[in-house]
Amino acid sequence: MTASMSFLAESALPYAGGDPTLPMYRQRTEALLRRYLRLSVEAGRLPSLLGREFFRTRVTSYHACTFEDVIIFVHDMERSLEKLGEFDRQLVAKLVFQEYSQEEAARLLGCGRRTLSRRYPEVLDQLSEIFLEGNLLHRMTGAEPACPEFCQGGETEEIPATDSEQEQ
Repeated sequence: MTASMSFLAESALPYAGGDPTLPMYRQRTEALLRRYLRLSVEAGRLPSLLGREFFRTRVTSYHACTFEDVIIFVHDMERSLEKLGEFDRQLVAKLVFQEYSQEEAARLLGCGRRTLSRRYPEVLDQLSEIFLEGNLLHRMTGAEPACPEFCQGGETEEIPATDSEQEQ
């Protein structure tokens, strides 16, 4: 992962949607996208965001799972990515799959670098939500945010303002 990508993925920008735990999944979502790229290539296909099928001349000797598992995973990832808008898919393709820098990706996509750096974490959060719903990612244990204790609320009994009110 390039330095510019890790900054975006680890940024503490909150998700604009409803689930405040989604930013915790940004690194895992990026890792899942990179795994999708690798397994797609091993299966003889480029990811749908990058273009057409191709076949490799050499076969990797290491396989972590069966060919059928790879095909199912690649298919599920493609269906998940189809739920994104066109700009968001191109953003993922440029930053994750093709590993362009933020500046290069912004130029190629015809947008400002600030737009890209704001939008990328939002896209990762949206993908995390899609992956969680599709069981491509599993919810982390303890991922529910704890309700903070506020100092203004709490005690229900009245506290007297002066000592004279206590004697009454």
